[in-house]
Parts: sequence; C-alpha cells; structure tokens
Amino acid sequence: MENSPTVGPWIRVETVGGERKDTPAGHYPNLRMAFLPRLCMHCTHPPCIEVCPTEAIWKREDGLVLLDEGKCDGCQACVEACPYGAILYSPKTGLVEKCDLCCHRIDLGLEPFCVVCCEGQAIHFGDLDDPTSQVSKLIAAKGAFTLMPEAGTTPSIYYCPPREPRRL
Repeated sequence: MENSPTVGPWIRVETVGGERKDTPAGHYPNLRMAFLPRLCMHCTHPPCIEVCPTEAIWKREDGLVLLDEGKCDGCQACVEACPYGAILYSPKTGLVEKCDLCCHRIDLGLEPFCVVCCEGQAIHFGDLDDPTSQVSKLIAAKGAFTLMPEAGTTPSIYYCPPREPRRL
C-alpha cells in the first residue's frame, strides 16, 4: 500500500445497483451493478477546512486538500462536515485520516498510486483547468459528473456514467 492508513483504505468502493429499464422488473436479467469509488473529493470549497479549529486541513495552490497530522487534535469536526464521508477517524492514533491524492508522487511528476494500480484502468488523473488535457477530454466525452452537487463543495473528482452491460 502506498500510504498506510490505520482505519482501512482511503478509497472505499461501493457497489451500487438498480433495475434495468429494458427488461421486466424484479428478476434476472433486470439487474445492473456498478462500482463507485469513494475518496476525498479535493473540493474547491471544502467544508472540512472551515470547521477545523487547529487549521490542520488546508488547500494547496494546485487544489489538493491536505491534512497536517501534526496539527490535528482528533476533534472530528471535519469528519462531520464532509458530506462524502471521506475523512476517517482512527481510534488507534486518535487522529483523522484522508486521501492526499499521493501528493508526494504528484510533486515528483508521477500519477497518484490509485491511478497506477487500478487494474481496470478506470481511474484517471490530469489537469482539469486545461481543456485540452486527456482527463478534461474524457470528462467531456463521457458526460462525467460529480457527486452531490447540491452540497456546494464543487468537487474535483468526476465519475463517468457506467456503460450499459453487454447482453449475453
């Protein structure tokens, strides 16, 4: 593991499902399933920063929302403030933990480790401010969306809609 969280992986993957519209309801093959990775959204307007009394959570110029564990007092205000459930409290350390998008790798010109190790090549990384970047083109082409736009956080993590399953 690239980082060593004490409370489990910082990227949790939820299984989501529902009924397909092209078959009768209630039984096979009227099923569909997709996987939804959940991680820190590195928001433009992160509520976790606003509530942190020790200023342990901060935002870099490049948009990454980071945690300074040396300043964290474990109050968990940020855990409550994050609408995505992306900040986790560790009873082992008495501190909170969150994804930092492998900022140490980004600083070296490398991609975050989740991008490198994703076997399905479903995670991409790039410059959202550059409309000609590969990731910006992918977002536009696939009709990507952010989670919970009503929260007003303006996340930097986008999701492409799942493809329709192949018929066997």
